[in-house]
Amino acid sequence: MTPDNDRGPSAVPDTSKTIVLTGASDGIGAEAARQLASSAHRLILVGRSVEKTRAVAQETGASWFTADFARLDDVRELAAKITDAVGEDGIHVLANNAGGIFGDQTPTVDGFEKTMQVNHLAPFLLTNLLLPHVRKVEGAVINTSSIAHRLFGHIDVDDLDNTRRFSPNKAYGDAKLANVLFAKSLHARFHAEGLSAVAFHPGTVRTNFASESSSVMRLLYRTPLKRIMLIGPDKGGATLRWFIEGTPDETWFSGAYYDERVLTTKVNPQVNDAALAESLWQRSAELVGLDAP
Repeated sequence: MTPDNDRGPSAVPDTSKTIVLTGASDGIGAEAARQLASSAHRLILVGRSVEKTRAVAQETGASWFTADFARLDDVRELAAKITDAVGEDGIHVLANNAGGIFGDQTPTVDGFEKTMQVNHLAPFLLTNLLLPHVRKVEGAVINTSSIAHRLFGHIDVDDLDNTRRFSPNKAYGDAKLANVLFAKSLHARFHAEGLSAVAFHPGTVRTNFASESSSVMRLLYRTPLKRIMLIGPDKGGATLRWFIEGTPDETWFSGAYYDERVLTTKVNPQVNDAALAESLWQRSAELVGLDAP
């Protein structure tokens, strides 16, 4: 894991936000970082690729770290590095944007199915480890989800790895559904104390998404028609920026799910299952080795 220069709290105006943005080395994360760089925020970028993350950080004047979310020890080390970097300042926005759809059912070094770990278990762990810093300043957690949560998702908390019925689409849909349920759980647990949380679909964005996957969705991203059928990463990045810079319960509502910038009731029925959300929290905490309050 590689840190770049940390500008430190003295360089941050009182009116700015300290923003931790994962998945920032490419796609909408990189675009959001570029757009946010025009404001006086303190940006801490996280990516998997050293070269790509360094390049975006240098372009935007941000601090940066790298971590592989397929390794939970990387996530734990990342949380410790970010904690040292922010010091007493707190984190105003944690944007959990890292994720992807992958191929066959291959376990990570931690023993979990990769899609679920990278998209949900790793962000769940990172968020919980950084939660004291977010709660300290009544900050926000923003989860980049997907319309796939509604199209393909159906979570069984006793089989998060989909050992009984696996497909890349099902695994991705479940993980994106977990993102929505996680946002709702954060809201239910902590909103009364000032923390806000939201999940959103950024649009079907023209990026390298699904390139590592055996899913049929990868064909959409490779077709020559993709420039007509998909939106550009700049637009997806602008939507992510809208959530990051927005004021909770004014710009967007905590505990909700948005289709791009539109509050929608078109969600997977499991989204409204409070008992499932609680069970998912408890099971996720158990899997990543956290105490579940």
